[in-house]
Amino acid sequence: MDLIVEAAGDAWRARWGTQELRCAVGRGGLVAAAEKREGDGATPVGRWPMRRLLYRPDRERGALGRLTARAIARHDGWCDDPGHAAYNQPVTLPFAASHERLWRDDALYDLVVVLGHNDDPPIPGRGSAIFLHCARPDWSPTEGCVALQPDALRALLAEAGPGDAVRVVGPEG
Repeated sequence: MDLIVEAAGDAWRARWGTQELRCAVGRGGLVAAAEKREGDGATPVGRWPMRRLLYRPDRERGALGRLTARAIARHDGWCDDPGHAAYNQPVTLPFAASHERLWRDDALYDLVVVLGHNDDPPIPGRGSAIFLHCARPDWSPTEGCVALQPDALRALLAEAGPGDAVRVVGPEG
């Protein structure tokens, strides 16, 4: 099944089966996948397979669903440096090139679904790490990811499995 993400007036909505959920997208709005660039803050339009789940083991316990899951650790990061050989891949910290830390003080990455955007193989500069993760309480925009309220994300993960995807729909449908 697909989590369908689309505009809903001045906000964003995600549909999972018959459920309608509020969501957040990138501060740069939506962009065609071919126009996606590193650091643009935009969420790419397209269908992005749910590859695997990363989670904070000190905050999330119990059954997390059917996606392949891995606990993150304090030394886990994600390379977002287009000039590095590890671009758009997990890395171990400390890491000299530009990266994002996965173990965060806030709750945004307590549950992180890695989406299949620009990963097979990664094309430098076309955007790294589009995740499905927990939303901020004020629903402020992401850096290009899709975010759901934590309980909604947990409920989705209870049903999601291999073959499911996030489908971001642009204004043209």
